[in-house]
Amino acid sequence: MSKALLICNGQDCGEWLKKEAKEADFILAADGGADAALDAGIVPDAVIGDLDSASPRARKMLANTPFIHVSRQDNTDFEKALDWLSLQQFDSCTIAGATGGRMDFTLGNFLSVYAYLNKIEVVFQAENWKIYPLIKSKKFNARKGARMSIISLTPCQNITLKGVKYRLNGADWQLGQTGISNVITAKKTEVLFDSGYMLLYLED
Repeated sequence: MSKALLICNGQDCGEWLKKEAKEADFILAADGGADAALDAGIVPDAVIGDLDSASPRARKMLANTPFIHVSRQDNTDFEKALDWLSLQQFDSCTIAGATGGRMDFTLGNFLSVYAYLNKIEVVFQAENWKIYPLIKSKKFNARKGARMSIISLTPCQNITLKGVKYRLNGADWQLGQTGISNVITAKKTEVLFDSGYMLLYLED
């Protein structure tokens, strides 16, 4: 399975990111994410976007790194990066620095990633949490006692939760329903549902 790391120009791209970089087959920075990568001590394999945000310092330090210019202005650098990763047929992508900073970008990132989930498995990650955007059921290992939340971004049908303190069994949720601060009780946890789009928040 080929794994990409996408670094955006948000917050929380610190020391923890080096471990993710070592495990990635390819590191892509979304425009100003080039600076975030360098600040975290990481050299990306390529930089993509309309290239209006990468600093002169980043361009100088990454003189031997490909800069992929995409001129269209009707989508974000985040979407340009996901377009490119999808075309390269990566199986999965860890996204760092996609939250914090401007709230409109943060909310937009959680919504715009929906269009790519049939092509590439995605997880948003920071130092102490992960957020999985889900369009299908997911089974995963988690630390007992960790907090977990789910947030429905569309109506979600037949939701069942296993391995958590507050279980669901075949629940139908409308847009905006949430299950906040559930608690992991088993190493193997399941979020099962038939249809819809939700975010799964999980503490490390």
